[in-house]
Order: sequence, then C-alpha cells, then structure tokens
Amino acid sequence: MSHTIVNPAGLYNPVPRGYSHTAAVPAGTDLVLVAGQFGSTTEGEIVSADFAEQVQQTFRNIGVALAAHGLDLSHVVQLRTYVVDHDVSKLGPIAGAVQENWGTTPPTQTIIGVASLATPDVLFEVEAVAARP
Repeated sequence: MSHTIVNPAGLYNPVPRGYSHTAAVPAGTDLVLVAGQFGSTTEGEIVSADFAEQVQQTFRNIGVALAAHGLDLSHVVQLRTYVVDHDVSKLGPIAGAVQENWGTTPPTQTIIGVASLATPDVLFEVEAVAARP
C-alpha cells in the first residue's frame, strides 16, 4: 500500500461513519488528484434523482478515473465530499458506500454541506487524492 491509515486510540472510531482520522503518505510518493466526480453516466447524464444511487455511481466514477493512472480505490488517502442540502439522513448512504469500497480502512474524509453544485440535479460530488506507490 502507498499510504498508512491510522485511527488513534485517543479519538472515537470513525470507521462506522465512513472515514478515518489520519493518513500518512511517504516522501517520494506521487499524488493523483481526481476532480469532483458525481453520479453521471459516460454521457454526463445523472444516473438517477435518488441520492443513494448518485453516491454509488460517484464512487464507481472515481474508480474509473483512478484506473486511468493504474490505480484503484485502495490508493485513495483523502475524500472531500460535497452534499446538497445535507442532513444526517444522508450519512447512511455515504458511510455505506465508503464501507463497501474501503472496508475497515477508509480514507480520510470531510463532508461539506452546500446549497447547490454544478447543475440542479447533482446532489453529491467527491474530490479524491490518491497516492501512487
């Protein structure tokens, strides 16, 4: 692995909430920055008006972007997540998708509630930073 995830004993366990507290990337590691991805098809159309479906597709799209660099989701060290009209009901689908994709070692993540994103039908967007060994 190109990085180390640590959840210090002095902090609560964030893994059930879909993130980790810290990630360390060794010197000399290349970083791959993935621009904000959203729940779109290859034609740029939204897959569904359903929030959970947009979340799932967003992470699939991040995987496609990383594959172009010979990487996969296991290389992600940080997520910056934007949620339109955020409320606690949206944490479940996000945490579930993160656990599905990263298991017990999710990347660091910050969730930011926003009024809107690029177009009115985009409900969820994620930027990713990945580390290439």
